[in-house]
Amino acid sequence: MSDLMDQVTADQDPLKKLLSKVPGFNGFIERQNRRAADALLRETIALKFHDQWKRVSELQQEFASAGELAVLDDLETAATKIQTFIDKIQNAARGYSSFFDAVKVNEEELAKIYEFDAALLDMADGIGSAIDNVQSSVGTDGLPAAVRHLVSMARDLVSTFDQRDEVVKGVQ
Repeated sequence: MSDLMDQVTADQDPLKKLLSKVPGFNGFIERQNRRAADALLRETIALKFHDQWKRVSELQQEFASAGELAVLDDLETAATKIQTFIDKIQNAARGYSSFFDAVKVNEEELAKIYEFDAALLDMADGIGSAIDNVQSSVGTDGLPAAVRHLVSMARDLVSTFDQRDEVVKGVQ
């Protein structure tokens, strides 16, 4: 996350840098930077998962074309869970206002939230691997299990985001 904060602060215009030297104004700048970094992180996560959602949608089309109707409902469940997650993360209030409004944010609390963010990014890779597994299981007895695993991971994704949201709300 510090990389995102560095990116946000590096993009500040000279006036903001000057005003950050004014007593009291620096807290305002820090809050804005935290909000911008949070928005950038959430957008990055959403984009990663949008790519995975597209892959699941393509799989659905392939299975439908091949007449493999037995797994379509489960693939639809996975696609819906991934899309629900994308919608939640994109539509979350920018910077979770009251948490990011604090002049001084508790580093332990911030670390907990960033752990969830890191887990979400890791889950994008996990979902990608689960999709790879479904693709490699086509035509084998392992296909239903591979699809169930993908659905389970998609459910965990929504659950993990909800837990992150609870941590943020609990911090307020």
